[in-house]
Amino acid sequence: MEMMTSQSADRTVYVKTIDVIDLPREVREQAEGLEQIYAVHDSAGQQLALVGDRKLAFALAREHDYAPVLVH
Repeated sequence: MEMMTSQSADRTVYVKTIDVIDLPREVREQAEGLEQIYAVHDSAGQQLALVGDRKLAFALAREHDYAPVLVH
């Protein structure tokens, strides 16, 4: 998915594991058999992206000049 631009000056983003079963039906259909995906959120909690791989979430954040942090 495409990452949206955050309006915040804070360049930290948070990468969080999401269970696909907890997502809306339209998103589950796009998960292509994955059980978990990764959400990228800005410091205000706004979701910026959903991706299928943790490494990709971090790479995507860095590509857009964000500093990713894993949320446990």
